[in-house]
Amino acid sequence: MSEVTVGLLGLAMLLLLFLTGIELGFAMALVGFVGFAIIISPQAAMNLLAKDIFDVFASYGFTVIPLFILMGQIAFNAGIAKRLYNASYKFVGHIPGGMAMATVAGATAFKAICGSSPATAATFASVAVPEMDRYGYDKRLSTGIVASVGTLGVLMPPSVTLVVFGIITGLSIGKLFLAGLIPGLMIAAFFILTIYGWCRINPRLGPHGERSTWKERFLSLPEIGLVAFIFLMMIVGLMKGFFTPTEAGSVGTGLVLLLSLARRDLDLRGFITSVAQSLRTACMVLMLIAGSTVLGHFLAVTKIPMIAADWVAGLPLDKHFIMVVISLIYLIGGSFIDDLAFMILATPIFYPVIMKLGFDPIWFGIIIAITVMIGVVIPPVAMNVFVVKNITKTPFSVIYKGVYPFLISLVLCAALLFLFPQLALFLPTLLMK
Repeated sequence: MSEVTVGLLGLAMLLLLFLTGIELGFAMALVGFVGFAIIISPQAAMNLLAKDIFDVFASYGFTVIPLFILMGQIAFNAGIAKRLYNASYKFVGHIPGGMAMATVAGATAFKAICGSSPATAATFASVAVPEMDRYGYDKRLSTGIVASVGTLGVLMPPSVTLVVFGIITGLSIGKLFLAGLIPGLMIAAFFILTIYGWCRINPRLGPHGERSTWKERFLSLPEIGLVAFIFLMMIVGLMKGFFTPTEAGSVGTGLVLLLSLARRDLDLRGFITSVAQSLRTACMVLMLIAGSTVLGHFLAVTKIPMIAADWVAGLPLDKHFIMVVISLIYLIGGSFIDDLAFMILATPIFYPVIMKLGFDPIWFGIIIAITVMIGVVIPPVAMNVFVVKNITKTPFSVIYKGVYPFLISLVLCAALLFLFPQLALFLPTLLMK
């Protein structure tokens, strides 16, 4: 049996294992172990399994993942998101659809210190939806925007998805963070325009709220300023080389913790809850990376990624069309299993293809991030929709009707990135030469 045949059988077995309900990280490790044992030897496979899992969980570089997750959990449990939402509401709450716009603005600011998409969706489902209910907002708009705006956590720094992508590919996490800024802000602006247009067509969707005085607006600015300061500390430190990504995560987490303690927003129970939630999420992500590492070494000896790269690069098709097909594969795969898990599984296979075709790897990372953003709000595995449904008790059908108009913004941003790659590459090129 040839090495390629063993590799293809291994990938088929991986899909079958997923259908059994086994966690993907363990499934990838199992397939990688068995495949390596068949091709090389059982002893070599035992050594590979032990070394790869130990290296991932003992790696200093991977500590950036639990740190960024912990920063977001502390901010979540300390109520920082609620204050950001209230500050945004004071500026735009009096406009038709203004409370939904305030949700976009507040969530965008919250993304500066929280890299988790489900955490953002959960936070604003708890904070914003009840307020919009109080002003008579249609459930389609209130739940749809909360589920959609949570996706910004995939693209806006400090995105856990971009951190993991950078670790898998060896790319600069700082460059990926900078590359995600302009597309992320573009999507937030598109969300606001969608709300405005939808409420102009049907004013009953989002009645206007109370107008705040300019004094109230100015008094709310320090809240936004503190979050902006923490965000700039991390990004400028990464950009100038003052911090490694891990040190940036430590600085950000420390500042958010100090801010929460200074305001007495976080008690011991809240801190313990934040640590427990962070450990649970971080261990899941690290196990996915460990399993992917074992599987990646198995695929490397089968030479499937290299063969696939040569085959795709030799197709008589435009390379941009091939890129669209790869994006659709990520989208379809992420619709049936967790999007982050599928990204970890698929990237070692498709990354060599992208390099062979001559695409910029940083640009590719942002395209895949937007693909993951779409995946977390479309069925059947729509994590953000599940989160919003569980918190608000709104039927799936209503939430999906609210999500679909905002999907246009995500697709439009992806199309613009295809046409104008510099939207993603401008800041990394300018600031990190």
